[in-house]
Amino acid sequence: MNLSNEFRAKVRQAILDKRENYGGSDADFSKSLGLKHSIYSRLKNGEIERIISDTVWITIGRELQVKVFEDNWKVTRTSVYSEIEDNLNFCKDFSRSMVLVDDCGIGKTFCTKHIIKKMKNTFYVDCSQAKSKQLFIRLLAKTVGIDNTGKYYDVLANLKYYITTLEKPLIIIDEAGDLEYSAFLELKGIWNGTDGVCGWYMMGADGLRDKITRGITNKKVGYAEIFSRFSDEYVKLTPNAPDKRIEFYTKLIGDVASANLEDKTKVRPLINKCLQKESTLRYLETLIKIGA
Repeated sequence: MNLSNEFRAKVRQAILDKRENYGGSDADFSKSLGLKHSIYSRLKNGEIERIISDTVWITIGRELQVKVFEDNWKVTRTSVYSEIEDNLNFCKDFSRSMVLVDDCGIGKTFCTKHIIKKMKNTFYVDCSQAKSKQLFIRLLAKTVGIDNTGKYYDVLANLKYYITTLEKPLIIIDEAGDLEYSAFLELKGIWNGTDGVCGWYMMGADGLRDKITRGITNKKVGYAEIFSRFSDEYVKLTPNAPDKRIEFYTKLIGDVASANLEDKTKVRPLINKCLQKESTLRYLETLIKIGA
């Protein structure tokens, strides 16, 4: 493996940008990256050669969404982007909780990751990478910047306490439908321990709604309590009525296509292709990049 200094410099800059929105100490921030404090200090002072392995550079680059090659894909302020931004700001400012359950491919994760880059003390967890109770809690602990390698219950207790020391923290739980039952129950405990001082935003597709609804219907311990803590309702951005749904997707696809195409005459044909296949933004991006 032979990484360029250009790539290392990009990752270093992404680290410094992330640090600006982290309210804890440098030592805690180092833990969120999986680095020793002394290594982070050297990075901060400008060193990039022979201080961490290429594997660590790649890991941090992936976590911070550093692109090796710029693809010039433009972020678009769609209705989805604006509504998610409003939701996140509300949850953060008032330490409230919401559940967003909506169609795949409308840009939920993409928009969220872009929005939170400029939000202080805002943490993102992809539950598809940490489905079990142990993995979820340890990933969340690492993400907020505390030691996640000790005894499980020490990590959990420290996590709940540490969140309460931060100024208006917000935690995004993405792909929440992938969490195992025991992890869901632990999430309820963390919410209880941070009530009133931390905002939470849970995201998923239909599988998340089905999981919570089925759990409540079957009177399975924890699901009704979790749903109650997350405002007793699902936020949905995509309309249900067929005509409104087509109108929503036409505008969504059109807005993104217009922002990423110089030749605007191609926009309408691309909208039609996506609607005919009942596909959305991932398919649109593919069509644009292959010049279809």
